[in-house]
Amino acid sequence: MGHILAINSGCFTASRFIHFNSKSYTPNNQQHFNNSNNYRQQSDNVVEPMSVNLPIPDDNNNNNHNDHPNFTCIFNGKSLEGWDMAGKGKFVIILEDKALQSVGGTGLLWYTKKKYNDFVLKLEWKVSKESDNSGVFVRFPDPDDNPSIAVNEGYEIQIDNKAGEAIHHTGAIYDFAAPIKKVVSKPVGEWNTMKIHVINQSYNVLINGEKVTDFTGDRLTEGYIGLQAHDEKSKVSFRNIMVKEVKS
Repeated sequence: MGHILAINSGCFTASRFIHFNSKSYTPNNQQHFNNSNNYRQQSDNVVEPMSVNLPIPDDNNNNNHNDHPNFTCIFNGKSLEGWDMAGKGKFVIILEDKALQSVGGTGLLWYTKKKYNDFVLKLEWKVSKESDNSGVFVRFPDPDDNPSIAVNEGYEIQIDNKAGEAIHHTGAIYDFAAPIKKVVSKPVGEWNTMKIHVINQSYNVLINGEKVTDFTGDRLTEGYIGLQAHDEKSKVSFRNIMVKEVKS
């Protein structure tokens, strides 16, 4: 079935519609990328443009905007060009929110066009129910079709308001650093902001404008950015995904 995308957010301004077609895949219920054990799957489940009802201007979607100086939008709102899926989960584009939403099982949607060294990443996210689980991955190598590589070699900034342990709660660096204060996310259905500063081996996380996590790592100092599809029941949405590179 086609998905209809309305383009209108902080990253892009055109008001046009595109039909998208996505392929169907069997959901994968393995917890947190199969508990970080390596596995390989065949996957090309990225939504692709089927047809265009109205012409869409370029709008320099990947250029910086006055509202976000020096930031580059890496999801252009028209398609998932530049993004790829590892694993069996998938992301669809939601009309009413102009956003990506995780569906259908476990997987990693990652931005393939560039590895980032030192940078600031900011985005908006919301959950569809309190128990939803997802995360934002940074500085992992090319995962091919194995999302566990992001778990094992990068870092995940967690989204999970119902986690039993603080080190797995929203704002945590998953399995490495718990938030220094309890993160109070907005109610279900409301947009939250996340801002991640990644400089050398320093990782700082802000949720809704408040600094919640400081962490010093020892993994890669360059890598890709990705979004987690955690399980078939979790539907977490992301929009306005922007990166600002920081030069040493």
